Amino acid sequence: MTSTVSLLFASIGGLLAFFYPFLLAAAGYDPGPTRGIEVPLLFAALAFVSLIVLVTGFADDEGILADPARTIAVLAVLVAVDSLLRFVPSLIGASPIFLLIVLSGYVFGARFGFLMGTLTLLVSAALTGGIGPWLPFQMLAAGWMGLTASWLPRWRGWPRRLALVAFGVLWGFAFGALMNLWFWPFAAPGVAESGGIYWTPGMTLSETIAAYTRFYFATSLLFDGTRALGNAALLLLLGEPLVMVLERWKVRSTWHPWYELPTG
Repeated sequence: MTSTVSLLFASIGGLLAFFYPFLLAAAGYDPGPTRGIEVPLLFAALAFVSLIVLVTGFADDEGILADPARTIAVLAVLVAVDSLLRFVPSLIGASPIFLLIVLSGYVFGARFGFLMGTLTLLVSAALTGGIGPWLPFQMLAAGWMGLTASWLPRWRGWPRRLALVAFGVLWGFAFGALMNLWFWPFAAPGVAESGGIYWTPGMTLSETIAAYTRFYFATSLLFDGTRALGNAALLLLLGEPLVMVLERWKVRSTWHPWYELPTG
């Protein structure tokens, strides 16, 4: 129950951190002619705090672990392997790091998938020197990717494979669209006019949506499309066999009560 409440409220906080330009526009808030950084910094801090609440809430919830020691060991191994995949050079946005995040969430469930996504991005950032103000946003986005993978239907064979491929394509675009939002308000600091693609305080909601749409198509669509294709290819080729391996791990890491068999 604790983790569910943490997930609800902290995810709302994380979404606010991503979407605050749209929320300010919808509320009609205009800080004046100067852009200022107090609002972006406030929501960036909110994203970081939300992430801490989520991780600690899940870590304290015994319901996440059928056998705590074994499941933590499985999580540690998967995070370590996936973090090393960060060293594989990305191809115009495509990266193998998302494969295990999706499959872990699908097999082990929402909370495991969330931790898999957040911890993989944290550890891999530490290994590659990718720590910066963008990291809490990357961790939240990757965590939500693993979490939502648990919502996929429990099909078998080709239906499951195609569902995983479609999910990977969707998140290939969604991850880039979310990550654009963390820096979009800073893309053109000091400008008084949006130029059709930049965010400036005082814009209406429709102007904000239109500006971000143009910004996304101009800067991110190619990279996100390549990421979506990379996710699709990996999930199509490796998704089914890896799911079978992870399902065997899940069975072995699950604690089953001991029952004495009747004699005679």
